[in-house]
Amino acid sequence: MQLRQIAAVVFFIAAVQAHNITEILENSPEFSIFNRYLTATHVADEINRRETITVCVVNNAGMSNLIGKHLSINSMKNVLSFHVLLDYFDNLKLHDLANGTALTSTVFQATGSAQGASGFVNITDLKGGVVSFGTMDNGGKTDAVYVKSLKEIPYNISVIHISNVISSPDAEAPMPTTGGMNLTSVMSAHGCKIFAETLLAAIDAEKMFNENAEVGLTVFCPGDDAFKKFLPIYKKLNKDQQQSLMEYHATSVFLTMDNLKSSNGMMNTLATSGANKYDFEVKNEGNDVTLKTKVVTARITGTLIEEQPVAIYTIDKVLLPRELFKVSLAPTPAPSPEPVADSPRSPSPPSPDSPAPSPSPSTDDDQAAADSNSADRFGGGRFIFGVFGLWLFNLMI
Repeated sequence: MQLRQIAAVVFFIAAVQAHNITEILENSPEFSIFNRYLTATHVADEINRRETITVCVVNNAGMSNLIGKHLSINSMKNVLSFHVLLDYFDNLKLHDLANGTALTSTVFQATGSAQGASGFVNITDLKGGVVSFGTMDNGGKTDAVYVKSLKEIPYNISVIHISNVISSPDAEAPMPTTGGMNLTSVMSAHGCKIFAETLLAAIDAEKMFNENAEVGLTVFCPGDDAFKKFLPIYKKLNKDQQQSLMEYHATSVFLTMDNLKSSNGMMNTLATSGANKYDFEVKNEGNDVTLKTKVVTARITGTLIEEQPVAIYTIDKVLLPRELFKVSLAPTPAPSPEPVADSPRSPSPPSPDSPAPSPSPSTDDDQAAADSNSADRFGGGRFIFGVFGLWLFNLMI
């Protein structure tokens, strides 16, 4: 009986912890811009580690004015943090507010970046089914209204769709930067010149690298020999594919070598967006740290820089995502033929380590492998369930 009770507790805790905001939104393309910036600014990580919160999500049309302001990544982080309420508001509670109004704190207020009480959001039930959201001192102005509930995990996380971005001049104010580190210069000076020059030519990818360098960035830079051999294949990719390939070599968080050596599991990249996983597996093999895609396995060979908020590591191969390249399979060797006079020589089989020479659609088998692989992610409830599962097993033996 005691073991059953413990098991029930384990399953309950795992269920409570199992929320991942990017996974909640990834099947709703109308929120793809909001979701992408949650990842780029690391606000998604903050959401995933908290409980009893409400995330106010804005669709792509509602995000257009904010994008047009060309905010820095730090300011964008503050704006999105302002849309994460530190209380649980589901559809029922929003339409049953005490005295018709509620003043709630946000993650932006909790960071200490807000001036005074500017990080609070005022929620008002205007009756007739209309619930408005605005800053505390907006003079009764309605910035956004409640549209619908997207996800409710009672008293853990509520994800709601609101009509527009909640305006906050304080959150949008310019933030200090890291001093403008020249990423490509660092790479070029330490054996990654070809990768750096290719990144400079991929303007959108370079912009993504530089924006993330302000708050957190880890780059895995193929050495010149490796990338030079890959260039003929790279040139066959279209512009969007080239951008994804370059962004696949970085992740939006600062990771030390110690972090990498202690973190076996799946890792998202700058190219990760909704259903496009663009992830790879970090594995520790002895003293080596390897990055394993479905197509190739690369090894970290050195450290160019490891200084908060940027880390750059060299790798011995170009990382090839399965979203762009077919899985490389070793061909089955044919049986040796009987000696026959004047028999033409059979062509040599391709090297099993060679990637497909051009981008191609993924096969159904590839997709099945990727779906199976996604179960190994180490975020949220899956990771917690694994830890508690080991604890339970020890108790049983």
